Amino acid sequence: MTEYTTVSIPKDLAVRVEDTIEGTSFSSTSDLVRFLLRSIVIQHQRQGELSEAEFEEIAQQLRDLGYLK
Repeated sequence: MTEYTTVSIPKDLAVRVEDTIEGTSFSSTSDLVRFLLRSIVIQHQRQGELSEAEFEEIAQQLRDLGYLK
């Protein structure tokens, strides 16, 4: 059985995410966050260690999505 933990995001971001996923295959904010984090982890595992430029690119993408300030 898979165990879960809670990740908190600001409510205004949650509303934006809900609007964004409307009409997609994502059924919840949690689905989208799992997908994004899994994608980052897989990318990291395939490439080994992330370069500073790759890390910054991922961070910028997360900022653009509103996950980072």
